[in-house]
Amino acid sequence: MTDSIDALRARVNAFVEERDWAQFHSPKNLAMAMIVEAAEVVEHFQWMTESDSRQLDAETKVQVGQELADTFVYLMRIAEVCGIDLIAAANAKIDLNAQKYPVEKCKGSNDKYTKYQ
Repeated sequence: MTDSIDALRARVNAFVEERDWAQFHSPKNLAMAMIVEAAEVVEHFQWMTESDSRQLDAETKVQVGQELADTFVYLMRIAEVCGIDLIAAANAKIDLNAQKYPVEKCKGSNDKYTKYQ
């Protein structure tokens, strides 16, 4: 998967460079744009029941996929601009969460980690 993430990152960076858009890609602007796109993901689920949200029709899947892709691309750009290795950061966060949410204490529960300490 790393190879495909690296290839996508290179493709996004080339896309941005060809259009001379890096000048507009401050971390602040990218973060704001990412949140707008994330809100567009939420919009698709806003009035669905929980059950409906698990069974999307083909058209809705395409639309949600496009919004997820926009969100993902902005996330990648923020990491790029800030010099953050997103894969390393995600792995470190999973390690931290494993400590905060030990299986033997939290399996099957959605309580916040502070309840387990």
